[in-house]
Order: sequence, then structure tokens, then C-alpha cells
Amino acid sequence: MSTINKYLGINREVLALAIARMADSVGNSFLIVVLPIYIASGTIEGGTGGLGVSLLTGLILSAFGFFNSALQPFAGRLSDKLGKRKAFVLAGLGLLAVANFTYSLATSYWMLFVIRIAQGLGASLTIVATIALVNELADDESRGGNMGTFNTFRLLGFGAGPIVAGSVIGGGPYSLLGLSITGFEAAFYIATISAVVSFVLVTLLVTDPDIERATDDGDTSIAVFDHDADGLIDPVFALGVASLFMAVGIALLSAIEPQVNARLGQGAGLFGIEFSAFVLMQVLFQAPIGSASDRYGRKPFILIGLVLLVPATLAQGFVVAPWQMIVARAAQGIAGALVFAPALALAGDLASKGSSGTQLSVLTMSFGLGTAIGPLASGFLVRFGYAAPFVFGAVLAALGLVLVYTQVQETVAVDPDAVGSAPTAQD
Repeated sequence: MSTINKYLGINREVLALAIARMADSVGNSFLIVVLPIYIASGTIEGGTGGLGVSLLTGLILSAFGFFNSALQPFAGRLSDKLGKRKAFVLAGLGLLAVANFTYSLATSYWMLFVIRIAQGLGASLTIVATIALVNELADDESRGGNMGTFNTFRLLGFGAGPIVAGSVIGGGPYSLLGLSITGFEAAFYIATISAVVSFVLVTLLVTDPDIERATDDGDTSIAVFDHDADGLIDPVFALGVASLFMAVGIALLSAIEPQVNARLGQGAGLFGIEFSAFVLMQVLFQAPIGSASDRYGRKPFILIGLVLLVPATLAQGFVVAPWQMIVARAAQGIAGALVFAPALALAGDLASKGSSGTQLSVLTMSFGLGTAIGPLASGFLVRFGYAAPFVFGAVLAALGLVLVYTQVQETVAVDPDAVGSAPTAQD
């Protein structure tokens, strides 16, 4: 066992993947801030095909999430069939780098839409193969810690990107090698460089583990019903549905910023703090919770997280002061940390050899779909009252709790008389 494994509970190649994912996340989250401003700036011209600019902007922004999520199961299955992970990660990062750069050349709304689709494809290749790599590079005693550390670095990059993006756009134009570039172009170039840095890190520091190629179609398909145990629903599918419900609740806030600000009497600055409180708690708690799930089991943490998620989501519909919303979002972030890393580790424990890509894509796809559905749901439900979206999110969290409690079995055997000893994952 390496020194890093011994003291931090993580594999060195997983750490390299985590740093690469952090760099890539900086670039991807850059675009969350940059693209809406870029589209609204008037830089893009041309016809809209009869669609309003606002509607077309919404389609461009949502294309990434829907294509990314929809393609993940196919990318995971193909990766399992070929027995390759690193090649998929590099292909996805290469496609992301090209797409990020191409934004600087776009001249029409439809070019932006096509680029977003290409980004979604690149992300689907990278996300599934990376998570499968983390699962296979880790061992049974450290899978939770590795998943938690990986997600911590990813979230650090995701949280830092928007902060830097605003400064980059506002600081333009810049002079580069005697050429003048706008703040938007600088942002696109930074996003491109971040993907290239990730590509180089993975190329130099990560190797494919010796995995068994999946040949049986049953090993590379997504099961809905449980055929091997006493439950009705396949446990990985149940975790995926719970992750979908969790992500919907987390994403409700983003689409109703004007209503939130009006209710709480605040501006965009406080809303940004409220929104980022979730990410901060994720960064602080992902790794220690993941490591703890290696010692004390996966399912207890997932259940505690879903229990906490219900009031944390519901409270956001009834808060009347900014500090209350910050507390609610922070609680929601802790709940998300309790669920996400242990759920990925549990799904990894259950995955048969050579099928990690397919099995883990269920969770990554579900979370991505949830973050796309959440804003649509809140935008529709808020017409029935400010609290309606959050009541809906709390009900979904409760349903996820029931589903995991009844359909998911524990995978870590813990000796109650020897809590300090290392647990072993059950077959």
C-alpha cells in the first residue's frame, strides 16, 4: 500500500484523475456563467428559425445536460465491451477542448447549439469512464474514500470556475501576443486550456487497470428489476432513482432566482452565497464521509442523507431571511455529501467485473438528468406558490428514502466487535 493510500485512503492514480477532473470542471463551469452573458451580449447574430431568443437560449443551455445524460449509458456499455477506460477519458477531454475553443469561432445560435451537443458527447465519454476508473483503481476497503476525494476535487473546480469567469469577462479586452481578445474569447481559451491540462495529466499519470472485458450482454445492460435477491427493484437502479430525486431537489433554486430574491429582500450577491453554500458543504464533507463509509457501511450514510434532505429541501420554501436560506442550502449540501459518494461506492461494490462503466453510469446519468429537470420543475411549479417547488422536492426525497431503505442492501461487512478493523466488501 502506497503512502498516499495509507494516510489519505486514496490511490495515487485516482488522485491524478481527481486533479485532472478539477481542471476540466473549472473550464466547464466557466461556461455556465459565460454562455448566458455571451448570448445576451449581441455578439451572436443570425436567424432563430422562428424561435424567440429566450427560448433558443434555454435550448442551447440545456442541450449539454440532456445529451450528456442520455449518452452516458451507451458510453459506459461500450467502454465495458472494449475493456478500455483511459481511451474514453482522453477522447472525451479532446472533444471538450475542441468544443470549448470553437465557441470563439461561433457566429450563429445554431453553431452554439451544435457545440453544446458536442460538449455533451465529450462529457458523457469522460464522466462514465473516469468514474469506472476510480472504481477499478480503488480496492474494497477504500472505494468510498476514493469516490469522496474524487468528487471533492471535481466540486472544487466546479465552484472556482464561476468566480473566476466573472473576473475574466469583466477584465477584457486583453492583449495576447500583440492581438486584442475580448473577455469572452479569453474565457473560452481558458476553458480550452483546462481541458488540455486534464488531457496531459491523464496521459502521463493514469494507466488502464487490468480489467476483464465484459462479453455477456447481461453484464453490460441496465437492470430495472432485481433478479438475484429478495427486492423488487435492482439496487443500482434504485440508487439511480434516489440520485435523480436528490438532484431535482438540489437544482430547484437556480431557475427561480427573481422570486427568491424578492421574497428574501436580497440581491444577486446573497443569492450567489446561498447557491454556493451547497457546493462548500460538499467540498468539506465528501471525502471524510466517503472514507467513513468504508468503515461503517454505505447504506447508513445514504439513509441519513436522504432523511436530512427532506427538511433541508422543504425549509427553502418557507424561509424568510437570507441567513435561513444559507443554512438550508448548507444542510442540503451535507445531505448530498452523505448520499453521493457512498452511493457510488455501493454501486461499485455491486458491479460485476468489467461492467463498472454501465453500472455506474446509472448514477451519473440520473444525477445529470435531475439537475436538468429541477430548474424546469421549479419554473413550472412556482406559479402555484413560492413553496410549491420545494414541497415537490421534499416529497421526492422522501420517496427516494423509502426506495433505498426497502430495495438496497448493504455491501460492507462490519464487525461490531472490531470497529477499528478494516471492513470487507461482500460479494
